[in-house]
Amino acid sequence: MAESIPSRERGLLWLLALTQFTIIMDFMVMMPLGPQIMHAFAISPAAFATAVSAYSWCSGLSGLFAATYIDRFDRRRLLLVIYGLFAVSNLVCAMAGNFHMLLVARAFAGLSGGVLGSIIMAIVSDIIPVSRRGAATGTIMTAFSLAAIAGVPAGIVLGAHLGWSSPFYLLAVLSVLIWLAALALVPSLRQFLPSTPPSLRQVLPDLWHLLSNPQHLRAFGLTFVILVSNMMIVPFVSPVLVANHGIAPEQIAWIYMAGGAATFFTSRRIGKLADRYGKHRLFRIFALLYIVPVLFLTHLPAIPLIAIVIVFSVFMVVSSGRMIPMQALLTTVPPAGHRGAFLSANSAIQSFGNGCGAWLGGMLLSHGAGGQILGYGLNGWCSVALVGVALWWVGRVQGQVTPELAKAHS
Repeated sequence: MAESIPSRERGLLWLLALTQFTIIMDFMVMMPLGPQIMHAFAISPAAFATAVSAYSWCSGLSGLFAATYIDRFDRRRLLLVIYGLFAVSNLVCAMAGNFHMLLVARAFAGLSGGVLGSIIMAIVSDIIPVSRRGAATGTIMTAFSLAAIAGVPAGIVLGAHLGWSSPFYLLAVLSVLIWLAALALVPSLRQFLPSTPPSLRQVLPDLWHLLSNPQHLRAFGLTFVILVSNMMIVPFVSPVLVANHGIAPEQIAWIYMAGGAATFFTSRRIGKLADRYGKHRLFRIFALLYIVPVLFLTHLPAIPLIAIVIVFSVFMVVSSGRMIPMQALLTTVPPAGHRGAFLSANSAIQSFGNGCGAWLGGMLLSHGAGGQILGYGLNGWCSVALVGVALWWVGRVQGQVTPELAKAHS
């Protein structure tokens, strides 16, 4: 039976969730700001897409590089240093006077953000036992819900009234406040580091061993397939709703708020169900459920706005419902001494999956004579096909067999 999270751990988990919230908001807030940024710097949509993708690619590269050093240092120290750099990157982004400075700032934000996600999950894995890790992961995953509820609408409202840079000033201030809370609340975790950290000349061979380990490759493959399937759909929801269904841009904020609110109330419950019934089983259930709303959303008929809100909310719930048990499962794959490096590499795979999914999805779309976006239905079928691959592949991803894990499943 799943255990509840003790109160002493709850405060730390919510602090880490807020940290994750700022990282996700930093990525998500760029998309609704597109029109303002293109007007401010007189750039084309292709140039704006370059600024968006710069974050994902740099995030992936930094996550991969972090695998060479994340298990050499205290998680608390790494969190404070890199999160401080993340706050600086948002300030630089807000102060960008030209497009080239904005591009550099977004790349810098990706370099720091790509490492932070793996540090957060490494801290969760170090502190929370396997029997409660699904519930803990559900708490961390509420950051996505909070970003959808508050981040995207805040970006739209602030960008419309105070200029495109205002959301990044807000993120810089929030990051400083959360950094101060982390300084007070996050404990030292040096006890989870290897007794003898590897020398620098061992780092690259160790990284190759990490990346070529068959168990790790199977886990990375699952991550990549799920993220590609997701990003073939998500970045194009707003443009399709505006261009094909006549939804006003300001109404998009309400659609995201409703979807975020739905996942906020379901994420922790899904995490507890993953602990109770097994992470593989719950992943398969939500992967199957995902097929219905994604096909409906990508073949959307003419329906009222309230119906679109409901469909998108269901899509958000089942989409996050796949991610929570998958993330909890992946924390059990590596041994404790290599957990940070593994999660850093997996974070890199997530970023590369995001970039590849968005790129592939965009390649399948085209503009009709009346300005409509064509081909979104094909994106839906491709996403479903990848889900079918994941349903088969997840059975090949197995965690470490430990006494604690055996007890959790007994």
